[in-house]
Amino acid sequence: MKAWQVTDWCKAADMELRDVPVPEPGPGQALVKVHTAALNFFDNLMIAGKYQVKPPFPFTPGCEIAGEVVAAGPDSAYKPGDLVASQPDWGAFAEYCLVENAPTNPVPEGVALEDAAAIPVVYPTAHVALQRRGQLQPGEFVLVSAAAGGVGLAAIQLAKAWGGRPIALAGSAEKRQVCLDNGAEIALDYSDDAWIEAVRQHTGGKGFDLMFDPVGGDTFDRALKVIAFEGRAVIIGFAGGAIQKIASNRLLLKNASAVGAIWGRYLTENPAYAHEVVADCFRLLAEGKIRPVVWRTYGLDEVPAALQALDTRKTYGKVMVRIGA
Repeated sequence: MKAWQVTDWCKAADMELRDVPVPEPGPGQALVKVHTAALNFFDNLMIAGKYQVKPPFPFTPGCEIAGEVVAAGPDSAYKPGDLVASQPDWGAFAEYCLVENAPTNPVPEGVALEDAAAIPVVYPTAHVALQRRGQLQPGEFVLVSAAAGGVGLAAIQLAKAWGGRPIALAGSAEKRQVCLDNGAEIALDYSDDAWIEAVRQHTGGKGFDLMFDPVGGDTFDRALKVIAFEGRAVIIGFAGGAIQKIASNRLLLKNASAVGAIWGRYLTENPAYAHEVVADCFRLLAEGKIRPVVWRTYGLDEVPAALQALDTRKTYGKVMVRIGA
């Protein structure tokens, strides 16, 4: 099979597309013929050796796929012919990929594999952050940073589906329009400090009830200036490159809280719940309440270019790779 290989920590442009043996599934594994893979922010970090997961060399990067099971090992939950979506630890940017039971879910009838491939990472991340960790209630204001990214748009769509009132932070006019098109009530430029007062005015002076923040750093710090009484700030990650030192006095004065939300931990700590979350995301997709936004779809031979485009942060929504028929 064709597979992109990383033989030493490098940039995406330095990977090699190689002919490698098709892997065989072991216990609890299935072999998937990949139809579509999706890119994520952490792919470039993994390739460069800057992510917490460091696979042994050589490895194939990529952590989000949809496709058809062609072989199954003992105790696999799937059989040949099943259509699945999965979040493998790595291995997605190839014609075939091994998947484990826990991060893999059946694709419901009627759901296109192109859409299914965009579900396993960003939508469950937003689902867990808003519902389980953030305790979102209908009518609450939800501030979403990096709102035009894949996980940000997922958060806007889910918040809207659950009766929330999304407020988007994004860096360009094009990205802000994408946020508005996907359910944000207002979309503000995070590089202009005027957004803080705009949030205050839009919420009638109370501030936001819930923050969905994959950025960290200064954006998070400034947001606490306008968190509501008993507001919740949910920390998703630190895409801005800086880990904030939380101003706990602001939490105290507002009876507010800051909590973390890492979707991947549920795959090992509570896989039954993880399957429920993904199934709920597919249900919302089937009902038309969420819909992946795709910036562009590349071919397998274009994976380095796709990763470089993602790294420039000029993209929005999901960047996809079409691999098989």
